[in-house]
Amino acid sequence: MSRRLITTATTVLTALTLAACGTGSTTSAPSSSTAGASPSGSITLYSAQHEDLVKEWVDGFTADTGITVQVRQGKDASMGSQIVAEGAKSPADVFVTENSPAMTLVEKAGLLAPVEKATLEGVGTAYRPSSGAWTGIAARSTVLVYNPSKIAEADLPASLMDLQDPRYAGQWGAAAGGADFQAIVAGMLAAKGEKATADWLAGLKANAQVYQNNTATMKAVNAGEIPMGVIYHYYWYKDQAKTKEGSGNTKLHYFKGQDVGAFVSVSGGGVLKSSANPAAAQAFLAWITGPKGQQILSTSQSMEYAVGTGSASDPALPALDSLEAPTVDPSALNGAAVIELMTNAGIL
Repeated sequence: MSRRLITTATTVLTALTLAACGTGSTTSAPSSSTAGASPSGSITLYSAQHEDLVKEWVDGFTADTGITVQVRQGKDASMGSQIVAEGAKSPADVFVTENSPAMTLVEKAGLLAPVEKATLEGVGTAYRPSSGAWTGIAARSTVLVYNPSKIAEADLPASLMDLQDPRYAGQWGAAAGGADFQAIVAGMLAAKGEKATADWLAGLKANAQVYQNNTATMKAVNAGEIPMGVIYHYYWYKDQAKTKEGSGNTKLHYFKGQDVGAFVSVSGGGVLKSSANPAAAQAFLAWITGPKGQQILSTSQSMEYAVGTGSASDPALPALDSLEAPTVDPSALNGAAVIELMTNAGIL
């Protein structure tokens, strides 16, 4: 196990211990004084989202509102852990993530203010938590990337769960140490339970090659090092839209049928209770989930899915509602339990 993976796991577990000391989140509506305020001034954004996309969002929001945004960039686990450690003294006004578990970490620490009702109602119900403590801002789908010269489509697993079978030993890979893959496992845990997930992780340990990230996994499949890999869809579509250097020899397989392999991970956005400028913070969240923010998402070549009601995603992508994803409440994703299970399996 690499020093970096040990550090990541330790950081997340430490943050969760601190979170246990926090109060539970509330779903009451924001105060009328906050909701009725005219947003102005500046806010601080803690961002674990892609830098290019966030820059476009920030530039558009500032141009429309005059509100300036200071961005602190990081990774899902480290940024979520930092907010929990900072507690009520955090300088963050808004937190945005790539995956849900980092947001639920902050939610469980009781550090999020409820999202304004109009903002929540502007996002599809499948892409925001039932708690209303935060909202989806984008989405990404789990896919199986495969090399047809190494494995025939007819021989692909019927379910993501089948990859634990010994017949797939040495046949697939994944970036098991990353937040993206751990979100997929969190979706599995929510849908299948602890025993089934632990058994699958044991199969991963026995059967799979672990890579540094999604791109490395995809490139390994493309080069024929392994026949298949579990990644998020947008890595493949971004490469296809450019040189196809890392994906030209591959195809994507969508599991569909509410299989755990069709899990759609929700990128989250939330406002901190401790925000020094809650009106502006709520305005930012409303803007990035609104028509202008979601249009930027669709045209930025990020290849992530738009989640705003009535907002279209990049036309190269299959329709989000055609993926037949399993129903998972984003608030139910338990990153701490995933870290524990993966550590027990000897993966982290």
